Amino acid sequence: MSIEVKNLFKYYGEQAAVRDVSFSVKKGEILGFLGPNGAGKSTTMKVITGFISASSGDVKVCGVSVEEDSLRTKELIGYLPEHNPLYTDMYVKEYLEFVGQIYHVQNLKKRVAEMIKSVGLEVEQNKRIGELSKGYRQRVGLAAAIIHDPEVLILDEPTSGLDPNQLVEIRELIKEIGKSKTVMLSTHIMQEVEAICERVVIINKGEIVANEKVKDIQFGPDKHIQSVYVELEGTVIRNQLMKIQGVTKVEQINSGWLVESKEAGDLRKSISIFAQEHDLLIITLNKVEQSLEQVFKKVTGGEDIKITEFRNEEKESLTYADTDIPSWYYQLLAFLLPIAGVIMYLNNRSNFPNKAKRYALLAAISFFIGALFRLMMRF
Repeated sequence: MSIEVKNLFKYYGEQAAVRDVSFSVKKGEILGFLGPNGAGKSTTMKVITGFISASSGDVKVCGVSVEEDSLRTKELIGYLPEHNPLYTDMYVKEYLEFVGQIYHVQNLKKRVAEMIKSVGLEVEQNKRIGELSKGYRQRVGLAAAIIHDPEVLILDEPTSGLDPNQLVEIRELIKEIGKSKTVMLSTHIMQEVEAICERVVIINKGEIVANEKVKDIQFGPDKHIQSVYVELEGTVIRNQLMKIQGVTKVEQINSGWLVESKEAGDLRKSISIFAQEHDLLIITLNKVEQSLEQVFKKVTGGEDIKITEFRNEEKESLTYADTDIPSWYYQLLAFLLPIAGVIMYLNNRSNFPNKAKRYALLAAISFFIGALFRLMMRF
C-alpha cells in the first residue's frame, strides 16, 4: 500500500479532531477524500505528510512510518496544501529550481524543463509568479509538488477558486499524473470526484462514514434497496402498492409514488405487472439512483434532496402552529407592538415635555424603519 492509516487519533486539547480513522490507498489509485468543513480532512492530510504529529495511531507511506522516519516519508510525498505557498516575487523557473535544490534533484535544469512542459507552463515560464492567474499558480504548485518524482501526491482543494476552463485543465492534469502516481485528493466538488477518482473516503466529525469505490457509493448506504418513482393514470392507493412482492416502503411524492424494495429482481418489472393487472396506465417509471452529492449529504447528516425537495414550498406556511399566516407577519408585530406601547405611554404623561415626546417618537420611527429594512433584506 502507498498510504496506510490505522486507528489514527488527533486531539487539540480535549477536542478530538480525528477519531479512530483507518483507511489505505493502493499504488496507482486516485482517492477522493471528502467531508464537510471541520470534519478532519486537512488534519488527516497534515498527519500523513508529517506537518503535524498524531496523538495516537499508525501512519505509513510506502511502508515507512511517518512517526519513525518523517524525513524519508517527506521524500516520498508531493504535497499541495489548500493555500498554495508560493514566493510570488520569484520567476517560475527560478522557483522550481529552488524547490528542486531543496530535494537535491539530479539534472535539475532538465527536470525543471520536464515539469514545465508536463503541467503546461511553457508560455508562462519566464514570468514572475505574482503575475500569473490562479490557474497557472496551481500549475506551478503541482510542478513543485512532483519535481522530486514522489510516489504519493496529496492535493488539498487543488481546484478551489478556478474558473470552469481552468477546472477542466487541472482535472486532466491530475488524471494524467494519477497514471503513474498514487493521488489523494481532497475537494468539496462532487463532480470532480466522480470525474477523477476511483474510490472515495468520506469523513464526518472526525470519523470515517464511507469508504468505497465511486461507482458503488452512488447507490448509497442502503445499496441493496431499489427505489423506483412511478406515476400512474387511474385510481391507486398506497396499500395496493405495498402488496407488490418485496416492496418495503411506499411514499407519495407530488402526483407519483416512490416505491422501495429489497428484492433482487428489477422492481420496475413488478410494477409493470401490477399496472397491467389493475388496468392502470404508466406515465412515468424511473429507477432512482442517488448521486454522490446526495449520498454525501445523507452520511454527513445533511438534508436528503430526493425525498424532501417537493416539500420546500410548504415549509414557510407551516412554521407557526401549522397556520397559513406567514412568519414575517409575526415578526412585524413583534417590532410594532413595543414601539406603539412606548408612544402611548409618552402621550399619557402630561408632565413629559413635548420636545422630548417628539424626540422619542422620531427615535421609535427610526428604529421601526431600520427593523423593517432588516426584515425586508431576508426575502
